[in-house]
Amino acid sequence: MKKNIVLFVLFILPIVAYLFFASGINSYTKLPVITKQIADFGNWKSLNNDTVSLNNKITILGFSGLEILKNRGNYFNLNEKIYQRYHTFKDLQFVVICPLGTEKDATKVITALAAFTDISQWHFVFASTDEITAYYSQLKLKGKLDSYFGTPNVYIIDKERNLRGRKKVDTYKEGYSTFHPSELSNEMLDDFKVILYEYRAALKKNNNATKQL
Repeated sequence: MKKNIVLFVLFILPIVAYLFFASGINSYTKLPVITKQIADFGNWKSLNNDTVSLNNKITILGFSGLEILKNRGNYFNLNEKIYQRYHTFKDLQFVVICPLGTEKDATKVITALAAFTDISQWHFVFASTDEITAYYSQLKLKGKLDSYFGTPNVYIIDKERNLRGRKKVDTYKEGYSTFHPSELSNEMLDDFKVILYEYRAALKKNNNATKQL
């Protein structure tokens, strides 16, 4: 009897534990769609006067509002907890929608980030407050922009421009607060890994199909 227990602990239990942790990052096998095919940015310009698109990119989307400098700590939290881990993933971008007139403040934030980060995947784009309000409305979110046209939340957008999040009643989550580092390290990181897993699995499947052909 003791021998069987020892064998179980040494061999069977580690295998069971491995299968449990390898079975998924969290309880989702696929992160639900909150809003399908949101609008792209059109001709909105970035700090470099370039246009930025959501198409064929996994995007972490934020809304700075007028008080971008006051809330700059939020971007440092996001940079540390998510961006620095994954910015080398070529299909990923971090986009912050800012009101026109805040270009100098956004430049200060991006310059500060550049002191210790490769900022090539960070993009600050600019639009009028009316355009920002209209754009946010079509996301069909429960949360609202504040009186400065911003929010501490960021959102995960997939390559097909679908807004992704947790849609179950008991775990509903459409955005992730950059004000709380723990939320970025836990809920957002878990959900972001699910998105990456989806695309890696799809890529592997497509590669296998190509080899078979």
